[in-house]
Order: sequence, then C-alpha cells, then structure tokens
Amino acid sequence: MPIDQHLLVLFTLTTVVAMVTPGPDMLFVLGCGMRGGPRAGLLATAGVATSEAVHVIVAAAGLAALFAAVPVAFTVVRTIGAAYLVYLGVQAIRHRGSTVVGEPVTGGMSGRRAYLTGMATNLLNPKMVTFTIAFLPQFINPDLGRVWLQFAVLGAILIALEFLVDGAVGVLAGRIGGWLRRRHAVRRRIDVATGGVFIGLGVRLAVER
Repeated sequence: MPIDQHLLVLFTLTTVVAMVTPGPDMLFVLGCGMRGGPRAGLLATAGVATSEAVHVIVAAAGLAALFAAVPVAFTVVRTIGAAYLVYLGVQAIRHRGSTVVGEPVTGGMSGRRAYLTGMATNLLNPKMVTFTIAFLPQFINPDLGRVWLQFAVLGAILIALEFLVDGAVGVLAGRIGGWLRRRHAVRRRIDVATGGVFIGLGVRLAVER
C-alpha cells in the first residue's frame, strides 16, 4: 500500500465519526429521500459523492489556493450555492403537496434532479474544498512519495463511506417518505419540512465564516 497504515486506520475512523454526525450533506440527502423516494435519496448521495471526487482532485492539484489568493472568489461561489439552496427550499414549500393522486411517489423530486442538485450545491460550497485541503493532508506521509496516489486512496475511502452512510440515510428516508406521501396532509408537511431544511442549509452556508 502506498500509504502509511497507521494513518490509514486513523483516517478511516475519523471519517466514519464525521460521516455519522448529521451535517449539511446528510440533511440534504435526507430531504431528497423524503420528497423523492429511495432512488432520489441514493442519487442525491451520488451527486454529493461526485462533487467530493472533484474536491479531492482539486485538493491534490492545489487549486484551492485560488480562494486564498482571491478571497472574493470564495464569497461569490458561497453566495451562489446558498442562493440556490434557498431557491429549492422556497420552491418545495410553494408547491407542497402538488403531486396528484396516483402519481408515482418519486414524483416529488426526480432522480436526475436529485443527482444534479446534490452535485451542484456541494461543488458550490467552497468550504468543502477548504475542508478537503485541510483534512486529507493530515493523513499523508510525504516520505512515502507518490503524494497524488495517497490523495487518491484517501479520496476513494471518503467517497465509499459517503455512499455507505448517506446512501443508507437517503434510501431509508425514501422508504419512510414513500409511505407518508400517500397521505396528502402528511405529504404537504414533508414538502414544508424539506423546504425548511434546504432554506436552513442555504442560510447556514451564507452566514458561516
């Protein structure tokens, strides 16, 4: 293995703890699963994981230095991501319970939209790039050489754990949400709750420093 075994174990344990602690990604996947069903929850996870792969590549290439060199770039990207999340939340609340009787339970959010939204919102969160830049290097041993390969190994583990934890949350939320959505009054509450989660995430992204 082109990586320090002790650091690998430590990285895995630390990442598992971070993954099972509810955060923006998990709440986003939960909302997609509740509104769109198990497939939407799983594809939302895939979207988040895709963006994480991009973040790992960016971290390995050192391109996140752009945010340090041009601070306004950080603010602009963060604002766009926050505004998009708030927009999704407002739309979910405005169109709460709008699916018609007999429509498939996944009608609240298509799998394609869940994937693209998960990817876009995470890509537009420069804090994720900053986190990756700060987190992954702690578990890399430069003395072993092939630093890019060490980044790749750690990134693959990170993405796999993303699928395992958040994917399970999305599928479970989708199954529970599918049962609840058959009841119109509850379905409206689900949409309102999902919208509230998205708006809250957007506000959090906008105000965090």
